[in-house]
Amino acid sequence: MPEPQALDPTRRQFVLDLLTTTHDLTLATLRPDGYPHATVVSFVHDGLTLYAGIGIDSQKSHNIRHCNRVSATITAPYANWREIRGVSLAGSAAFVDNATENAHVADLMLYRFPEARQFLHAGSAMWPGALFVRIAPRVISVLDYTCGFGHTELFTVNSA
Repeated sequence: MPEPQALDPTRRQFVLDLLTTTHDLTLATLRPDGYPHATVVSFVHDGLTLYAGIGIDSQKSHNIRHCNRVSATITAPYANWREIRGVSLAGSAAFVDNATENAHVADLMLYRFPEARQFLHAGSAMWPGALFVRIAPRVISVLDYTCGFGHTELFTVNSA
């Protein structure tokens, strides 16, 4: 397996375009017994930093409290295999714990998913029983079949 290279501007834009046009990701966390736990969540992003809303008492939140290392996959819709584009990433997860960032993420969520307003309490920027998790990628694998069947490239991310 080749060594990862620094994420260059062209591939960074590829990743950002994919994040902008795709609404769901599969988030993998580690359970305390060592088994992975993967679930689909809707997400937003600010640059390469990803955010998802999860239940305070969900398996995902318990897993992240136990171990903050996570992986995620995102795949754009495609009509045939020659069009497959996606990313797989590994990074760290942390709960958003300050009001300013929480409000920013809530704004991003409501802009991208306006239907979420129906779940908010009046005057609140957060869903009852939920919290936001911030995912900071450290390594991103780009999958781009438009460059050839099975084409992947591995990149490091210094700052999201």
